Amino acid sequence: MIPRYSRPEMAALWASEKKFQVWLEIELLACEAMADLDIVPKEAARRLREKASFSVERIEAVEAEVHHDVIAFLTAVGETVGGDARWLHLGLTSSDVLDTSLAVLLKEAGQLLLNGLDDFLSVLRRRAEEFQEVPMVGRTHGVHAEATTFGLKLALWWDEVRRRRDRLESAAQGVAVGKLSGAVGTFAHAPPEVEAYVCERLGIVPAPASSQIVQRDRHADFLAALALLATSIEKIALEVRHLQRTEVREVEEYFAPGQKGSSAMPHKRNPIIAERLCGLARVVRGNLHTALENVPLWHERDISHSSAERIILPDSTILADYMVAKATELIDRLVVYPERMRENLGQTGGLLASQSLLVALAQAGLDRHEAYRLVQDHAMRAWGGEVDFREAVMADPAITKHLSREALEECFDLASRLRNAKALVERVFVQAEAP
Repeated sequence: MIPRYSRPEMAALWASEKKFQVWLEIELLACEAMADLDIVPKEAARRLREKASFSVERIEAVEAEVHHDVIAFLTAVGETVGGDARWLHLGLTSSDVLDTSLAVLLKEAGQLLLNGLDDFLSVLRRRAEEFQEVPMVGRTHGVHAEATTFGLKLALWWDEVRRRRDRLESAAQGVAVGKLSGAVGTFAHAPPEVEAYVCERLGIVPAPASSQIVQRDRHADFLAALALLATSIEKIALEVRHLQRTEVREVEEYFAPGQKGSSAMPHKRNPIIAERLCGLARVVRGNLHTALENVPLWHERDISHSSAERIILPDSTILADYMVAKATELIDRLVVYPERMRENLGQTGGLLASQSLLVALAQAGLDRHEAYRLVQDHAMRAWGGEVDFREAVMADPAITKHLSREALEECFDLASRLRNAKALVERVFVQAEAP
């Protein structure tokens, strides 16, 4: 079953019709390769190419009787070609077809995901440049720390998603590997030239070595790339959820006209896309565990991996594709409130300048531990609401004897503390484009 999250291109990729089309192409290419080697009559290979076809309904009907998908497929195709059916699947085993077709499908799925990631990266970059000089509170442990910019936060996300794209591209290449080496990988009944011919025309490469199957560490690596991608998207979505909290409200998911947030509370505007992305990331990570369990199999193969892969590979690529699309939508339409960001920056009455003060006092010659004590004393009183931090610092002779009024103003100047923010955003993209 194709999950309802699927976009049309990815859904079509995992439909039965597409799978059997690839199976048929593998069988026909193998016949053509064997015809070139004078193993199969050339006229038979030509007739098979012209006449061979299938019906999904017929395949399913045969499988209900024989309980073997490849035999059912060969039976249904054989009914369309008459006596030439004896040349189909010559010297091959089921996994030759199954694993080679899976490589083709995963390669195509990977490309769809990479295309989606290119769109996501474009949106992240556009919005990072849009907000590169918009100040906001940086938080560590959930507590106000120092000022940053929203653009720098977006640039950091862009850089991480770019790494996820690179990892996925590598993993997709690693899983685009076919095999037609026979029952235990020895080419006992079909020469290596057949495998080379088929894989080249399918746009994949032959496995350097295989047993009856392509080794499943390749598929686990692909699932690991998807799990990391899903996790990075969750990281972004989780931050959006935090920043949308009523007490913070620095950003907000787009809320469409007519949209409803709660069946009980008409005022609610909930971060439903971000929450959905966080939930789906758990599913993709869970599928990685199954992929890792599929790596160790009995001897040259068993089929304990097969049943699980029929779920985790379509589901994971479909969910990852959906997550990329929804994350792109989330950031593209994200409502940002710069005024609220500035309001939150001032919430602690200048406390965010504490490190600037510490550094300035140390540079002025005061012992660092003494400087820390002086600044922290005022900061703790300000946290408790006893004093205004800025006013207390400006009035303390133990501080003013080391720093002039102008030097103190510099410590509290937001623009001074964020003077490198724009250049940092630009550096992210410049370094990524460097050869």
